[in-house]
Amino acid sequence: MSQVQRMSRLMVKTLRDDPADAETLSHKLLVRAGYVRRTSAGIWSWLPLGKKVLDNISRVVREEMDAIGAQEVLLPALLPREPYEASGRWEEYGDLLFRLKDRKGADYLLGPTHEEIFTQVVKDQCTSYKDLPVMLYQIQTKYRDEARPRSGVLRGREFQMKDSYSFDTTDEGLAESYALHRAAYQKIFARIGLDFRIVSAVSGAMGGSASEEFLAPAAAGEDTFVDCPACDYAANTEAVTFAAAVPAAADPGPVEELDTPDTPTIETLAAHLGVPASATLKNLLVKVDGEITAVGVPGDREVDLGKLGEHLAPAVVELVTAEDFEDRPELVRGYVGPQGLKIRYIADPRVAAGTAWITGANKPDTHARNVVCGRDFEVDDYLDVVVVEEGDPCPACGTGLKLDRAIEIGHIFQLGRKYADTFQLDVLGQQGKPVRVTMGSYGIGVSRAVAALAEQSADGQGLCWPREIAPADVHVVAAGKALQTELALDVSEQLSAAGLRVLVDERPGVSPGVKFTDAELIGVPKILVAGRRAAEGVLELKDRRTGEREELTVAEAITRLTA
Repeated sequence: MSQVQRMSRLMVKTLRDDPADAETLSHKLLVRAGYVRRTSAGIWSWLPLGKKVLDNISRVVREEMDAIGAQEVLLPALLPREPYEASGRWEEYGDLLFRLKDRKGADYLLGPTHEEIFTQVVKDQCTSYKDLPVMLYQIQTKYRDEARPRSGVLRGREFQMKDSYSFDTTDEGLAESYALHRAAYQKIFARIGLDFRIVSAVSGAMGGSASEEFLAPAAAGEDTFVDCPACDYAANTEAVTFAAAVPAAADPGPVEELDTPDTPTIETLAAHLGVPASATLKNLLVKVDGEITAVGVPGDREVDLGKLGEHLAPAVVELVTAEDFEDRPELVRGYVGPQGLKIRYIADPRVAAGTAWITGANKPDTHARNVVCGRDFEVDDYLDVVVVEEGDPCPACGTGLKLDRAIEIGHIFQLGRKYADTFQLDVLGQQGKPVRVTMGSYGIGVSRAVAALAEQSADGQGLCWPREIAPADVHVVAAGKALQTELALDVSEQLSAAGLRVLVDERPGVSPGVKFTDAELIGVPKILVAGRRAAEGVLELKDRRTGEREELTVAEAITRLTA
């Protein structure tokens, strides 16, 4: 039997107006309903109602992780520099790491993720193939020094995360552990009521090979993914690769220079010449680990810097600056062409051998026509680096793709032996020889899932939680008079005795209108009102999501709510 939670004793202060700095729906409602409060930029305090929701999501995560045989541990958040320096991530994470020194001058960090430490733990504890496979997980606070923390708990500098790791002796074993986690994630997100998509993804700073993201479609999402309306293909835009239709090769004749004053952009050049942007070749200059590199794409497409960075990782990719042009006078800003360049040239597959382009002539106010790939310039590397657009062909079936926004709520990786190699994680194999362990890494944003649920399920009145993770099963409201309050408290105790989690609003001196507004804002899935027919022992039951209402006796209400 759970204790009835009385609003008169609950530390909750609801707000009528949205916070001035709130942009997303979840940010507005979680603050207004008294679930969280801002402590500092990107740092949030979870108040009693919010902590209940957070704990309920954690409970579901634990149940499903335990069900696949994973074992819970708790590792430190304060970590020494050395393991992350050994893996290269002390530098790769850059400014995202919170770094600090102890009183003796030793370097530490606040953990953004724990591959290195879990690898060391298993190296210490597991010495034989008989000790594997093993899957370990924790639910813990993580830290990332976001440059622009925003959207409330969606993008914070401190957040709750479930991270788990699998350790196997074979690639087949890793594939099985990966499949177990994938299925567990599907159950977790279904249980907590999230609408989600599983999409192909890139591994980023995590490393490894195969990876997939679990995305919750939402207008506030910071991820863009593609979805095929004709088949089950879905992918993060940075992971989309497809065989693009290549223009037919031709021999248009010799290169011809064109006088094109004041045309440093594709738009001004196409307008000046009266040609479509797709006939031009855009050449973006970037620095790859400090070396200037050109990236060529058709003029009607944009370079996806995120995708380019993933292709070239762990190298650092950044745009060139005005100072870079001053140091390299042969690079004419706005009029760069690939012909005659003495730098590395990367191109999109559409810039195929034999295709002809209008592009910069490497002279001020001058472009060149009939510049042919393979004749007038060579491509050092072909990479799919264009920004995916609505209508691009699906790599699986050719149907035009759709673009949608989403919140990343989970990510699973087949890491392979990257970290095992770094820390020489071997066990004694069946043949008496050392075997290198292979790993998987699997994350769920627990606090982020709270915000994602709020984004997907809220309506014009407030939050609207699925029962599995709501702070209570039923919100009982006493309209105000003594008889109504007495009935509300009595039915609350009976519901609690029947095993339900009950929140009852019996606050004296608070108008019925305020109580009803707060009930809608707080978002418990069922609202039970002791109102105008309380003297007859009749209550009104409202479904928070559908708005459906019905009048029931106490006995009928208890039967209905406990069914």
